[in-house]
Amino acid sequence: MKKYGDEPKLNEIPITISEFLASFNKNMPESFPRASAVLLKKFKEAHPALFKRGDSWSLDQHRKKLIDWLPRHSKGE
Repeated sequence: MKKYGDEPKLNEIPITISEFLASFNKNMPESFPRASAVLLKKFKEAHPALFKRGDSWSLDQHRKKLIDWLPRHSKGE
């Protein structure tokens, strides 16, 4: 018998950088800086501890940290 809650939530599932980028930009207010592939790569370089499992992104793990990081780093892209 399966227990409830054993399956990962949608925002916890590992996704590609392009899927993360599309979802992140789609769900942010118009006034918030847009993420780009270049900025996501810079974010990944600045936070290697968040990527110990390779190139996978997850909305649950990376979204909030990117929201905090992006405004300070998107100016001179």
